[in-house]
Amino acid sequence: MSFPDRKETEVRRMLEGPHPALPPDLAGRAAERGRRMLRRHQVVCTVGWLLLLAAVVAFAVWAAIVEPWTAPPPTDTTPPLEGW
Repeated sequence: MSFPDRKETEVRRMLEGPHPALPPDLAGRAAERGRRMLRRHQVVCTVGWLLLLAAVVAFAVWAAIVEPWTAPPPTDTTPPLEGW
């Protein structure tokens, strides 16, 4: 048989006591905070997509200018292998 945990006992005692009064404007403040958080999330997502789009455009412009796919053909001979 185990003894009850001190923290568990304290939590049970707190839950059995009188509940504190809630502020009357709590729901309105929570809704406003939720709207702010949602708006901030939308702004962050929009900025992220814009940064991704800018990176893709920058890469496309770089690739069009440098044309890395037109590298010089490989040489027909290999360098001598020494030291084996």
